[in-house]
Amino acid sequence: MSRKARKDRKDKNQTLRFFASIARHKHFEQYHMAEKPKSYCEAVEQYDSSNVHRMYHDSKYGFRIEEDDKLFELLILEIFQAGLSWTTILNKRENFNHAFHCFDISKVAAYQEEDRQRLLNDAGIIRNRLKIDAAIHNANVVLQLKREFGSFGKWLDQNHPRSKQEWVKLFKQTFKFTGGEIVNEFLMSCGYLPGAHIEDCPVYKDAIKSNPPWFKNPAFIGNF
Repeated sequence: MSRKARKDRKDKNQTLRFFASIARHKHFEQYHMAEKPKSYCEAVEQYDSSNVHRMYHDSKYGFRIEEDDKLFELLILEIFQAGLSWTTILNKRENFNHAFHCFDISKVAAYQEEDRQRLLNDAGIIRNRLKIDAAIHNANVVLQLKREFGSFGKWLDQNHPRSKQEWVKLFKQTFKFTGGEIVNEFLMSCGYLPGAHIEDCPVYKDAIKSNPPWFKNPAFIGNF
């Protein structure tokens, strides 16, 4: 593993989505080290509303997600992001949706070898066999959770609140390809862990209005 890749992996472990998680974005190359943003919120301020990072930050990141297919999409995108930049995933998000049938859990769970080969030959996504296999396996896991708990979201709700370490342990026991960074970002992104936005971020109040699960827990208040 290269020095840069090790640094990217280390930085993405932090509570906020720091600069390193989007360091490969060409627009950041002009900044000197002292000028680099300290959080994802600060990083996107320079972008206009049409930028993929700005759109994701302003309307998705840290907002509660209730639809199971959308939760599944987020989990799989975080898995595919491992070892890569979030910019790559955002730019390929539409391709992923097309390739994975809009992340319809039932359809992905039914994928066979023909579908694996189709995905491995799709240059519009990340062609990684382990990640593709994990997506199909995890779709079947989510189907089982839906049968047992009513929905993926209800399974998350039943296990909330937990510390990051407890969540990581649970996800590793339940899913494939879900290490600490992936679990942390998934849970922050859909509102089960705090840390997506700094408090003076203009989007902070909008995220809170979506009623993220972490905000219902007094232990988390003041730590967003």
